[in-house]
Amino acid sequence: MAQRDYVSRGRSPQKKKPAGKGKKPAGNAQVNASVAGKLPIVRLIGVFALVIAFGAFLWSIKDNVEDDVDAQTSRPVVPTEESLPELPEEEWEYIKTLPGYEVEVEVKEQEKSDKRYLMQCASFRTRAQAEEMKAKIAFQGLEALIRHSTGSNGDWFRVILGPYESKRDAEKAKHSLRKVNIATCQIWYWNL
Repeated sequence: MAQRDYVSRGRSPQKKKPAGKGKKPAGNAQVNASVAGKLPIVRLIGVFALVIAFGAFLWSIKDNVEDDVDAQTSRPVVPTEESLPELPEEEWEYIKTLPGYEVEVEVKEQEKSDKRYLMQCASFRTRAQAEEMKAKIAFQGLEALIRHSTGSNGDWFRVILGPYESKRDAEKAKHSLRKVNIATCQIWYWNL
């Protein structure tokens, strides 16, 4: 940023003394004015001369390029007379022995219980809040029910899922709901 002279702003411009009759202006002022007028022309001629000299230099070296540089890149690769030996055939033993190592695991069948499970995810004072939670659960592909219950402390709307035949099924649904930040679900026996 250019610096400004704020001190001399308030001063009035200095008046030049008019030259009297027969008096010539000072010699230094006349020389400075003539040099200032010629200076841009001298610079322009100097720059023009440098550009012409640079162009002449480039013109003089254009024919001095070595041809070997292009020849080295275009040489074909000559194969050597020594060829690689043939790869020996490998026999893998695990292909033959692996079928003999079969492991049999006895799995106990899951016993069917007579108990069924439900999962309660929330309990609200208003039906609108319960419907909102039911919609969030529906976006996960699960079907929820809203049960109205009246207790000693007022009316409640419970959001429940189920019935599930096994606790494992209920846990699976609980984990899918936990992925969408519904972590308040609890699994209970079905006793409705």
